[in-house]
Amino acid sequence: MSTFKINIHEAIFCLSDALDLVGDNIIDHGKRVAFITAECAKALQWDRERTDDLFLAAILHDCGVSKTSVYERLVHFEGKNAGNHCLLGAELLKDSHPLAHLSDCILHHHVDWTELEGIDLPDDIKMSANCIYMADRVDLLALDYLHMDTNILASKEKIQKQISEKRGSWFNPQLVDVFLEVSQPEAFWLALEKGHNAGYAKSWLEHDKITDIDFVDLKSIALIYSRMVDAKSHFTKKHSEGVACLSRYLGELFGLTKHVCDKLEIAGLLHDLGKLRVPDFILDKPGDYTESDFLIMQRHSYDTYDILKNIQGFEEISLWASQHHERVDGSGYPYHLSNESLSLEARIIALADVFQGMAQNRPHRGKLSVDKILGMLRQLMHDDKLDKGVVEMVENNLAGCWLRANAPESIA
Repeated sequence: MSTFKINIHEAIFCLSDALDLVGDNIIDHGKRVAFITAECAKALQWDRERTDDLFLAAILHDCGVSKTSVYERLVHFEGKNAGNHCLLGAELLKDSHPLAHLSDCILHHHVDWTELEGIDLPDDIKMSANCIYMADRVDLLALDYLHMDTNILASKEKIQKQISEKRGSWFNPQLVDVFLEVSQPEAFWLALEKGHNAGYAKSWLEHDKITDIDFVDLKSIALIYSRMVDAKSHFTKKHSEGVACLSRYLGELFGLTKHVCDKLEIAGLLHDLGKLRVPDFILDKPGDYTESDFLIMQRHSYDTYDILKNIQGFEEISLWASQHHERVDGSGYPYHLSNESLSLEARIIALADVFQGMAQNRPHRGKLSVDKILGMLRQLMHDDKLDKGVVEMVENNLAGCWLRANAPESIA
């Protein structure tokens, strides 16, 4: 079995930047929530493993949010579980072996303490879920007040008062008390502004060194993010998985090594990560894109690179994923690479993205037949957009490509 040498904490920490793209006016929300929960956990003297899990769950707590409409409701306190995002996030984590143990915490992170007390769960999960709920409210209140006064210290007492008013109802009394304690120093609030660089975050990243992780486990983590992206629109369901499966298949047909094919599959899963920034209305737009729409869309492949490049061990994955809109004649984006500047792997993912997209319904058209897709791929090859060798490989293995683009879950 293929393994990757990465720091799994670093990978998840960096991938969580994708969560910020859904509402790009609130940067590092998950990391600040994690900072607040870690400060509370340390004051409660929770052990290292419990605090680590809390920190990780806090970073991932909004992984069930893909749509900008759901995000906006959460920010404005319109429905604690807007879009059923707690359930969606819990379901995503359940399918990932390294993260499945956090599923119940994510599921209950918007449940009031008075209700949570009556649910059959271990006490440590109840406390962790409620701690994330409280920290989430603290951060959103702080951001709300910052619109009125740019000095975060001016809001300190107002936020403490609002959290105190929910003591014993929304939030566990012990958690409220410890929050009031740790948030008394000005340093807490000033560090919150740089929460991703403060204290526990640095320690958490450094104490989990680069180790071997099985491809299966790494893929299960990548699937969380690919499914977040594809959930933004019902038109893109399973798109990333189809691109990943087809990319791997083509890599195998070209005789690439198993490890390279593993990397191709991960790159395919994560290639549209930057699309989380794209507003829902653009993805679901039935008519032609305006120039403004297209400019917004154009940045998504670079946003993908900007996230993945920070993960040690993802150097090639980040490049291949970000180049899926490059074209052989240099007319693509975001780098305008051409010919020899594009690796075979990047050319494979570019074609897989086009093929799978044509095989799905889109707002402006229905899905295309396999013969129609082949005809369009040939035309793109003749126009010097897609690589001739990759198009010919598809033509010679058309049935296998169609199956992998449309039903990736059926491939063992």
